[in-house]
Amino acid sequence: MPQNTPSARTVRVVMEVPINIRKLRLDARGRAMAVSLAVSLVMLAGKLTAYFLTSSTAIFSDAVESVIHVVATAFVGYSLWYAFQPPDEAHPYGHGKIAYFSAGFEGGLILIAALGILYSATQALVAGPQLRQLDVGLLLLAGLTAVNGLLGLYLVRTGRRHNSLVLVSNGQHVLTDMWTSLGVVVGVGLVWLTEIAWLDPLIAIAVALNILWTAFRLIVRSVEGLMEKAARPDTLRILAELSRAAQEGVISAYHQLRHRRVNDQRWIEYHLLFPTHLSITEAHDRAHAVEDAIAALFPDDEVFVTAHLEPEAHDEAHPDGHAEPADPLSQVEVGF
Repeated sequence: MPQNTPSARTVRVVMEVPINIRKLRLDARGRAMAVSLAVSLVMLAGKLTAYFLTSSTAIFSDAVESVIHVVATAFVGYSLWYAFQPPDEAHPYGHGKIAYFSAGFEGGLILIAALGILYSATQALVAGPQLRQLDVGLLLLAGLTAVNGLLGLYLVRTGRRHNSLVLVSNGQHVLTDMWTSLGVVVGVGLVWLTEIAWLDPLIAIAVALNILWTAFRLIVRSVEGLMEKAARPDTLRILAELSRAAQEGVISAYHQLRHRRVNDQRWIEYHLLFPTHLSITEAHDRAHAVEDAIAALFPDDEVFVTAHLEPEAHDEAHPDGHAEPADPLSQVEVGF
């Protein structure tokens, strides 16, 4: 392959990515998922114990959510491993998009849990709950809630540090579980203090509605990722950098910008126009400078840029019948 072609430059950028950084990220994410799965099993055992001690529908709703969380965490762990498998013939862009499928899967499981809780709570509200040993159950649930809060913060922090949607989604699920458990602790505490038993299923219904909201957000995030919805702030940053290069005369113009992000990887492509008199070597060097400036916008991500170099007289250079895809970002106004 000639060494001065844009495709050669793209290959060289990919090869220069520090593999050790990705290995460190994988190790950190793997540890976080192992901790998450171990703690989720402890949470499940503890909450089921609290339910059998108290017969509280609210605590049962919290335990059901934990059952779903264990299943979801196991799938998330697999997704994290799969996302880090290297590109292959069938998946030349890698396997990172499984993160969005994972988020949708987790959202679907949470949705099922919420509907089950609503059904159980409604039945308990009609039949009347039979509660016992609320004091012991409350102490156990309060301790588990504190542990869950620490775990959620750890997962979200690790996920954001290493740009992992899988970990962030799992951590937010854990934090939702923590707030749910805290609400149950407060609500069941009121039942214990006031002896108003029908408050218990009402609390369970409120918990279910909160879980439904969490499921909705996860599913929306999954759909946006699978549909490759571009974040507008990122689009504006890239457009501003390309416009700056054009204003400074590094390039004559640009068009056909497209970009997407999958976890900690960004794929950016565009067409750059140059004066006709420039040599391919000079045009390549200028394209290289633009590429470095674009990559610098996202220092925490791996950035893969593919540039198509064209002459300034773009329309005249193409043969009759040449077709290009629509340019959806051509009308976006940029200010810098």
